Parts: sequence; C-alpha cells; structure tokens
Amino acid sequence: MKTLTALITLVIISSSYAQQSNTAIGDAEKLTYTASYNMSGLLTNLAQVTMETTRVATGKKEYLRLKCNAATYAKWDSFFKIRDVYEAYVNPNNLTPYLYKRDVSEGNYVKKEKYTYKHKSKTIKAMMQRRKEPVTKTLPMQSNTYDVISTLYHIRNMDINKAPIGTNQKVTVLFDQKNQIAYLKLLGKETLNTAIGSKECYKIAVNNSTLKGTNKNIIYLTADANKIPVLIQFSIPAGTGQLTLNSASGLKN
Repeated sequence: MKTLTALITLVIISSSYAQQSNTAIGDAEKLTYTASYNMSGLLTNLAQVTMETTRVATGKKEYLRLKCNAATYAKWDSFFKIRDVYEAYVNPNNLTPYLYKRDVSEGNYVKKEKYTYKHKSKTIKAMMQRRKEPVTKTLPMQSNTYDVISTLYHIRNMDINKAPIGTNQKVTVLFDQKNQIAYLKLLGKETLNTAIGSKECYKIAVNNSTLKGTNKNIIYLTADANKIPVLIQFSIPAGTGQLTLNSASGLKN
C-alpha cells in the first residue's frame, strides 16, 4: 500500500505548460491537506500532508527549501503507519532544482533517495537505498528534468491560462531513479467551495500507466497567481481517494 506516494506523484506529474520566473511561491508558505481513502465505500480520512517553503543559505548560495511531510493520524498508526519526508532545494528566483531527498517509511517498507543535479555536466547523481547498500546511478538531465517535489512547485509558475481547453501534453518526471511518462489534459475550469473560500479552478486530468482509468485522476488548481492545488482526486489499482486542502498561509500573492 503506497497510497500517499501515489497521491504525491499524482500532484507533481502536472508539469508541462510554459515556464517562467518564480511569481507564485513565497518564502514561508504552508499548505496542509487531509488525505482520504475509499474504504468499503466510505471516504475515510487517513493522514495529513504538509507542504512548506523556507529560504536557506548554504555556503555562497541561497536556496528555497521545499519540504513535504506525510503522516497517518495516530489512530491509524497501528494499522499502517506512514512517515514520509520529501525535500528539494531550488533556486528561489526560477525554481531550478539542485538537490532532492526522499525518506519513506510506510509500514515495513522503507526507502531513501538523494538526487544531486550537476548542471554543468547535465547529469544527475541518483542514490537509492532500501535496507541494503545504496545503489547510485548517473542519469541524463534534460531541460525539463525535475524530481517529484520541485515539479510540484513548478506547476504553479506555468501559464496554464494560455492553454486552450483540451490541451493534451506529454510529461516526464524523475521518480525511483527512472523517467515516468504521463499525459496531462486541461479539461476546463470549475468553481469549488474550499477551505480558503469559493475558488475558480483549473481542472486537469492526469493519465499514465500507474494510475487507473482515463480522466479519472483530477487536480484542481486555483485559477489565480498562486495556483494552489485545492483538491486532488485519484484512482489507482489499489482504490480511490482524494487530497483536500485544509489551510494555506504565507502565500506570495
């Protein structure tokens, strides 16, 4: 059961429209979500997902740290305990990634990853470790290569408003030391009642081999300068569920 990993993957796969400098992500932003899963026909709240940004200085450079924590609520820990941490360090001006770290603990399943971006050589040093010795690979880095967290924030800097309804684009995301291919389709706009008020949202479908059904996995992004994911509906082979925004603070706009 890797429901939360699938949820996060679903969010970050949405990355294709034209890129621009950072106009959407603040230095002290915090978004919190409830992760729910369909159990015996009932949508059950299982976990909290928190996404935060922090400005940090390392040596001669300054970075924006993008951090995501996923943790099951205490009453579910005895059933299936999840404590996942994702971190990316990016250029605060244009969100170019430099370092990515992932620490997964889901029941008896544990894994660590570390990606170091080598921009001069256009390569990525990718380390993955389960319970044995770590495995390191050198991967090619293209102009659109991102890890799951840096891609998540890049989506909010894209000119989605310029894309016509029905736009269908191919996307590549680096995950588990390999490229993941997905197809992103803009279905239109829809107004939702959210924890931060009534919001007009972009409705985006994500289709790939790890997700179930066509146009069944939907991301709703606020159609404003912040492009906040307020609702994510997912359908995977193990079941269905959603990620719902609870609160948002420290927004740039």
